[in-house]
Amino acid sequence: MNEEPRSTGPLLEMRGIVKTFPGVRALGGVDLDVRAGEVHCLLGQNGAGKSTLIKVLAGAHQPDEGTITWAGEQVALTDPQAALRLGIATIYQELDLVPGLTVADNIFLGRETSRFGITRPAAANRVAAELLTRLGHPEIRPATEVGALSAAQQQMISMARALSQDAKLIIMDEPSAVLDNEEVERLFGVIRELAAQDVAVVYISHRLEEIREVGDRITVLKDGRTVATGLPARETPTREVITLMTGRTIEYVFPERRAAVDRGAAPLLEVQDLGLRGSFEGVDLTLRPGEIVGLAGLVGSGRSEILETIYGARRPTSGSVRLGGKQLRPGDVGAAVAAGIGLAPEERKSQALLLDDSVYRNITVSSLNRFARIGLLSGRAERTAAREQVQALDVRPSDETRIARTLSGGNQQKVVLARWLLRDCRVLLLDEPTRGVDVGARSEIYTLVRDLADQGVAVLVVSSEIPEVLGLADRVLVIADGAVVAEAPADALDEHRVLDLVMEGTAHTGTAPHEGEVA
Repeated sequence: MNEEPRSTGPLLEMRGIVKTFPGVRALGGVDLDVRAGEVHCLLGQNGAGKSTLIKVLAGAHQPDEGTITWAGEQVALTDPQAALRLGIATIYQELDLVPGLTVADNIFLGRETSRFGITRPAAANRVAAELLTRLGHPEIRPATEVGALSAAQQQMISMARALSQDAKLIIMDEPSAVLDNEEVERLFGVIRELAAQDVAVVYISHRLEEIREVGDRITVLKDGRTVATGLPARETPTREVITLMTGRTIEYVFPERRAAVDRGAAPLLEVQDLGLRGSFEGVDLTLRPGEIVGLAGLVGSGRSEILETIYGARRPTSGSVRLGGKQLRPGDVGAAVAAGIGLAPEERKSQALLLDDSVYRNITVSSLNRFARIGLLSGRAERTAAREQVQALDVRPSDETRIARTLSGGNQQKVVLARWLLRDCRVLLLDEPTRGVDVGARSEIYTLVRDLADQGVAVLVVSSEIPEVLGLADRVLVIADGAVVAEAPADALDEHRVLDLVMEGTAHTGTAPHEGEVA
């Protein structure tokens, strides 16, 4: 982070930006100024207007009112190419890569290196390799198809493309969402390097601890308006930032554990000696009605694969899963769902949601038999049932006919949960339940999960944030290299102790983690 941005005047000024869509005023007068060589953090709840604002800045949307000034001159960003010509590059949260093209092709898409009209792939590959090495990923080969890469590696390709454009301002929308701790540190190193070269960065994140580590100044949006701007990132108290974002003080993020789990009750879910070749082995765990159990471990430790195997999305190579005393057929999602297991996966947009379908269809999709009469679906019955869930979970806007893609991250997650509530699931598997969700919506989701547990639903949760696991769970299992290495009540642990257990467990299995690389 820079001690003091070097430019006296702003590189970018946005004044009174207004953008209205049919029936929605997305921006109602936003002000933002960004200096060369600073990391300017843009904060706000889901739906506050951040995405619309950066699309205006990227030339994807044109404002209805307001002015944009670049290096002292008023400009019109009529399309994305106009923004790129000025030196504004955008890395969207939803990566806009072409899966069938190579890494190098994606980095230079539309700007292919050529001489006399002939494409020069060797030159493109060489520059792509240099950019990826700069980002700390020399192992990614320029000739590899992007579709074969992990989500984190694809994020690096999008960043390499921005770097290749010699941008003067780079917008990063939730860049750390799919990165592990080591990759986040590499990202921060690149950001600091860019700032040292007078490149400005607009950084959007729901993780307030990141803002303190990498940011210089903060602008906060609420309900499409600027409510604070120019706040010092390191000195502004977290409580003040949250109050500005939400309009209220959130004192207790995690709901109180209202009742002790009956340890004498028969387990509802029993996992015995479960293994998946190459991911995990010998996993034993139990879940009782009303209990929330958390899995903590390194990225790649097998946490998500355990949930997916219990759900039947992966076929185990050993072991068994029992629900209510009955063994489930391995590798059979339909059998798991019929028995009462629901999964909210890590990548909800690609794995859980029908983004271009209605909210009500996303809620009813796992319960369609309830709404079928002589082979025909009753749309009215679907909408009525979904409307009850929308109201019960306070999905906003309260419109079951709305397209799922248009909802904020927190409300999309509520829709996924509503699907399993409608299904009356007995065991709920949650993988990164608050990824990309703002602080206000997080509190609502935590309360919802606790309410479900109080109603007897058993919950197994994976999170990359140790405080989330400890605050939400009754009991925690620590995973290292595909094995359960420790188990304890959540209130008997703290973040440092979990880190110690993870590191000790990984050392015993032969792979020591980097310091701070947990969960």
